[in-house]
Amino acid sequence: MEERILSMICVSCPVGCDLKVQARGKEVVSVEGHSCPRGVDFAKAEVANPTRVFATTVRVAGGKLPVCPVRSRQAVPKERLDDISREVARLTVPAPVTIGQIIVGDVCGTGVDIVATRDLAAEEERS
Repeated sequence: MEERILSMICVSCPVGCDLKVQARGKEVVSVEGHSCPRGVDFAKAEVANPTRVFATTVRVAGGKLPVCPVRSRQAVPKERLDDISREVARLTVPAPVTIGQIIVGDVCGTGVDIVATRDLAAEEERS
């Protein structure tokens, strides 16, 4: 299997080390540039199974605002981000929305819920 050199910024702590990672397939051969052990763990996870927390907005019908921010409850596989984005983009949820409310359960079969990250009241009726 061919070895490759990857450059990445570790996000495991606030330092943000520039890592140089030598990988063979999904195996990490070496890691340079880390200032703490978390850098090696981050590199291994990023090479073997990269994940990201998904965050966006969803349209709201009848709300004081037209959209509400949402995010994944946990990190999702990086290769599923486009699928998740398309699924969430098709949605319009009714107001009111409460923080932590599940907007999409088990999004795209990942086992992860998309939840609201703020309260959003319904628009007041005009008389």
